[in-house]
Amino acid sequence: MGETKKTTIVLFSGDYDKVMAAYIIANGAAAYDHEVTIFHTFWGLNALRKDEPIQVEKSFIEKMFGKMMPRGANKMGLSKMNYAGFGPKMIKDVMKKHNAMPLPDLIEMAKEQDVKLVACQMTVDLLGLRHEEIMEGVEFAGVAAYLADAENGNVNLFI
Repeated sequence: MGETKKTTIVLFSGDYDKVMAAYIIANGAAAYDHEVTIFHTFWGLNALRKDEPIQVEKSFIEKMFGKMMPRGANKMGLSKMNYAGFGPKMIKDVMKKHNAMPLPDLIEMAKEQDVKLVACQMTVDLLGLRHEEIMEGVEFAGVAAYLADAENGNVNLFI
């Protein structure tokens, strides 16, 4: 039996379609027995935010960041054809019609397949997020941890 293949993804984007692509690739790689890590940084962190508001102590700027960013995968906009929020609704309707799995389900599937979901601690701090605002099952780490995973990666992607 060969050695385990590794796939790492840096998820920088907060666009629904790009996050969806990252999770489709991650789930596919996991299904092929790859060890998969998704390192969420900057706008990609919004995919890991809990949908409901969490009461935490924040500065004014941190509160503003929190209000300006989408809370959770379902609230993200599209990279193209967002149309003031109508684009995501249209794409979700088309996906439902074609029995495509919605993004929140893809994230749950990734967890079930032991995809390692990592939130960049530096970005969490910069954007004023708190660990309580991030969904369960997520690790918090820095670039060194990502590089350790990526160093022996067979596939390393930046989305």
